[in-house]
Amino acid sequence: MNILITGASKGIGKEIANELKNIGNIFITGRNESALKEIGASAYCVCDLSGNIEQLKHFIIDNQIDILINNAGEYIYGGLETLSDTNIQRLYKTNLISPAELCACSIPYMKTKKWGRIINIGSISGVMGEAYASIYSSSKAGLIGLTKALALELAEYNITVNTINPGWVETELGLNSIEESDFSKEEIIDCIPQKRFVKPQEIAALCKYLISENSKGITGQSINVCAGLSIGV
Repeated sequence: MNILITGASKGIGKEIANELKNIGNIFITGRNESALKEIGASAYCVCDLSGNIEQLKHFIIDNQIDILINNAGEYIYGGLETLSDTNIQRLYKTNLISPAELCACSIPYMKTKKWGRIINIGSISGVMGEAYASIYSSSKAGLIGLTKALALELAEYNITVNTINPGWVETELGLNSIEESDFSKEEIIDCIPQKRFVKPQEIAALCKYLISENSKGITGQSINVCAGLSIGV
């Protein structure tokens, strides 16, 4: 198995890479080359998903990727009317357009192999919506729609496509988004039924399961890993 993880230099992506090292060849991409080097993957490609990703596409083809984990994402907190066109376009490109392009690039080899796995890391904000994060929420909602449609297209080829929707996760992105919001960490935890943040290891463990043959009947699903946040308080 040749596994590509985007946004693997830190947070959830790094945890996924470490979790999957023993089950396949790990290929990673991200913006921080020094951080990518530390992971010890089979190979890495420095790439910013908000820009030109042609080099990454060639990287996917050259390494015959049959498991794609679209993890990279970007978050901006603020009213829609306060965001610049550049920021709006950057978020959609990073969170939705580039993942779709990477899927398109990976699918031909998966079809020839008649086996593959695509896992998109979405967000609970794409399921429920999040005030003052409309572009982030809508881009992650788009990822769920992409997952469902692709799962139908690819089912006959033994390729599964699923989305994992984390809630608040103990990562740099999660903690930074708290600082940008109008709420304290304590106030946020009080709104989560389990009264805790999700650990990145929980997301990584689910990825490992979704790759396994035991999960071959799971496709087109949007799985919330949010400590109960999506079901109310």
